[in-house]
Amino acid sequence: MATLLPTLLLLLIFSKSFVGTLSLGVGINYGQIANNLPSPSRVSMLLGSLNISRVKLYDADPNVLTAFANTNIEFIIGLGNEYLQKMQDPQQSQIWIQQKVQPYLSRTRITCITVGNEVLGGQDPQLPQYLLPAMKSMYQALVNLGLSSQVYVTTAHSLQILKTSFPPSSGAFRDDLVQYIQPMLAFHAQSDSPFLINAYPYFAYKNDPKNVPIEYLLFEPNSGTVDQNTNLKYDNMLYAQIDAVYAGMKALGHTDVQVRISETGWPSKGDADEPGATVENAGIYNRNLLQRMQAGQGTPAHPSQKIDIYVFALFNENMKPGPTSERNYGLYYPDGSPVYNLGVQGYLPRMDYSASAKNGLCILRLFGLLLGSLLLA
Repeated sequence: MATLLPTLLLLLIFSKSFVGTLSLGVGINYGQIANNLPSPSRVSMLLGSLNISRVKLYDADPNVLTAFANTNIEFIIGLGNEYLQKMQDPQQSQIWIQQKVQPYLSRTRITCITVGNEVLGGQDPQLPQYLLPAMKSMYQALVNLGLSSQVYVTTAHSLQILKTSFPPSSGAFRDDLVQYIQPMLAFHAQSDSPFLINAYPYFAYKNDPKNVPIEYLLFEPNSGTVDQNTNLKYDNMLYAQIDAVYAGMKALGHTDVQVRISETGWPSKGDADEPGATVENAGIYNRNLLQRMQAGQGTPAHPSQKIDIYVFALFNENMKPGPTSERNYGLYYPDGSPVYNLGVQGYLPRMDYSASAKNGLCILRLFGLLLGSLLLA
């Protein structure tokens, strides 16, 4: 028993060092396009050890929502692009919410539904016409069920929706997409929901490594750029991208909708034609990003608006299609070991708790009670 006390004390000391790092304005994307990931109950304990309180899913996986019951973690759940046409029907939307959301709400905190992902400017030219009607239908179903104050509706966009992104104050949406974005902004303003963007400064370096200073993308010391229209200085690309989206919204008459980052990250491995995709750069990007979020920063054009970010992603996903980088955005390998030093420690239990995440949390509580009794003895 005496040898157990120092170990438990060390665990408490380390756990206190986690607080205030990943819990301040940062969530995590929990993708599951892989065949080697740990069970959701084990992932629940990993995120608990990291003090992460917000998770974004790309579906409404009942195994995940059940495993995270009573953990107080906030969830964004997703409705896939393949359902958009069907979900224009209010009856279908209500059935989906009754089946995918309501059964879990009493124990699992679901706060948002993303209707589709990167629909505008995507590969399917038919999908944009279904997007806003599906969002409105889902929102109305939440209203009908008395859940609209608890769960909001939005969608996530790639930066392909912009025709101009620099200088940030000249940011503007593509002309062919304004017909969809204008009424969507009105919906966001009316329903008090955010405008989500997936922003990856890495792509700028991949496309033009000779002319894009990597320090500017990695939040490292650099000379920065100045917006000649506002004289505001930007020392990183992500903040410039956020302000470009704000400028695009303002050009359409909206200053009443918040921009949030639903995805950002940096790959730790890539193909021969993917320069900069290294473990070192991925670690630098995410460490610096977390430090910025811990400081509660806003962008140069919106300094009082705290930036809200979901990091991509929790694990490397070995079954994702596309170039090698797509399978290597994870902070962790599937076995729970970190891909690089992020400045925090996490614990993925080796034992697979098949009953539920609640059982795992009970074990942790027992450790706490044991420690308390030891300290009182």
